[in-house]
Amino acid sequence: MPESKQIQYMFSKVARQYDKANDVLSLGIHHSWRRKVVRWSKVKPGQRILDCATGTGDLALEFKKAVGPEGEVLGTDFCPEMLESAPEKSRWKNLPVQFLVADVMNLPFENESFDLTSIAFGIRNVEDPERALREMARVTRRGGQVIVLEFGEMDTPLVGPLYHFYSERILPKIGGWLTGQPEAYEYLQKSSASFPSKSEFVDLMRATGCFSEVQNYSLSFGIAYAYFGRLKS
Repeated sequence: MPESKQIQYMFSKVARQYDKANDVLSLGIHHSWRRKVVRWSKVKPGQRILDCATGTGDLALEFKKAVGPEGEVLGTDFCPEMLESAPEKSRWKNLPVQFLVADVMNLPFENESFDLTSIAFGIRNVEDPERALREMARVTRRGGQVIVLEFGEMDTPLVGPLYHFYSERILPKIGGWLTGQPEAYEYLQKSSASFPSKSEFVDLMRATGCFSEVQNYSLSFGIAYAYFGRLKS
C-alpha cells in the first residue's frame, strides 16, 4: 500500500472531479448506501458525530440531517483539497457541518468526545487500519458506535462475474477519463479488491479489543458492506 503522502497527493489530484466520478461510476447508488448507514445507526437528535476521511462531506451531511439543529457533526480528512468543496455543499444544503484537516490515525480530539464515529470508503487507504479503528474508538464514548462503510466483493454467481469485469476493466478507465488521473483509479480499484471484507474485516475490528460486538451488513449484493462496532460500556 502506498505511503500516506502518496495517497494524499493522489486524492488531491482527483478532488475536483471526485463527486462527478462517484456518481457516474456507481450510478448514484453510493448516496443510498450512506442514507442506509445513517438510518441503521439509529442516531438521535442532539448527538455529536465525527465522520473521518469525509472527503467532500456526503456522509457527514447525511448524519447532520439525522441529529438535527441541536446535534453537531464534524467532518475530517487528511487531504485539504478533498475538503475544499465540502463547506459550500454544507451551505447549499443548509446543513451546518464543521470541516477540518485531520488524520484518522491521529485525531485531535479528547477521549470519548463523540456519540458515533464513522468512515466511508477511506479505511482501505489508511496505512494502518487497525490503528485508525483504535483511534476512532478512543474518541467515541463508551457504549457508542464506530461505523465503517467500505467496498466488498460481490459473490453472487450470476451478477458477480459481470461486476468483477466492470470493476477491474471498465471502472478504472472511466474514472481516469473523468478525472484525468487513470493511475489513481487503478490504485483505488486494486485497493478495494484486495482489502479484507465481510468476516475478515469483522475479525480486524474485533482484534482491536475495543468493541463488545461487531455486526456487518451487505449493500447491493456485496458491492459494499457496512460494519457497526459497539464500544464496550
